[in-house]
Parts: sequence; C-alpha cells; structure tokens
Amino acid sequence: MSNRVYNVLFICTHNSARSILAEAILNQKGEGKFRAFSAGSHPAGQVNPHALDLLQRNRFSTDGLRSKNWDEFAAPNAPVMDYVLTVCDKAAGEVCPIWPGQPMSAHWGVEDPAAVQGDEDAVNKAFKDAFILMSRRISLFLSLPIDKLDKLSLQKELVHIGQTTD
Repeated sequence: MSNRVYNVLFICTHNSARSILAEAILNQKGEGKFRAFSAGSHPAGQVNPHALDLLQRNRFSTDGLRSKNWDEFAAPNAPVMDYVLTVCDKAAGEVCPIWPGQPMSAHWGVEDPAAVQGDEDAVNKAFKDAFILMSRRISLFLSLPIDKLDKLSLQKELVHIGQTTD
C-alpha cells in the first residue's frame, strides 16, 4: 500500500458550486490519500451560499473553500496535479491551461444547481441532487485500485465514472 497523496483538481466555469462540492467531498472522503482543489475558468469570486449550507448540514468542512481562477494551478509554484476533472460542460469545452506534470483528465458533467430557477425547495433539491451525484462518483473513484491499474485502464475508468448517473 502506497503512502502517496494524489492531487485532484475539479474544474467548473464559475467555481462556486459543483467544483466546490467535489473539493469538499473528496477532501473528507479521501482520508488523506487524496488532496482536492477546485478552480474555474471565470470564477464567480464567491462560493454559492447554497453549496456552503449543504456541505455544513452534511458535516463537511467548508474551511478554506473559495472561488479561484484555474491559472492559480498552472503557475510554477502550484501543486502538481495527478487528476484534472471537469464537472461542467462549458468548462469541458474550454481550452485549459497546460497543467504541470500532465495529469490524467476526464469529464464528470453535473447539471448546474446554481442555474435552477424556482422556489427555495427547487433550488435546494438541485443542490442536493448535484451533491449526491458527485458523492457517488467520488466514492467510485476512491474504490479504484489506482496503484494496480495501468494508465489506459485508469483513464477508461475515469471516463466511465463521469457517465455514472445513478
């Protein structure tokens, strides 16, 4: 068993909801084997309050969560990423920075809960659905025998996880 810590960057356009949820979930569920970060191509500048509330209600730490630009992680002094996962369709189609270390990447698209129009119940349901889907995908990711899979098999598994909806 390896003591290696894997760095994972979750990318979304605004870095205010989905990527923030993923960062918090993986940092807690990854139990020190993974270190998660999140960023956006056009960050909102603040974390969506619904995302923070949902994380806190589910006993996930929100310490240090902030909306940030992906350029922060392409800088020379940035942590080297092992995985870069896009969680929104718009960010998946954008030209990303060149990530140091050539991390493995995949698209794990999740509907944007912040875009939901409607009453408070509809918005809360959208955030809960995004949280549940991201939790399931991260649990699948954590169950992979990363140190035993070759790069091609691991890439295939990452893509497959992004297609998981239930």
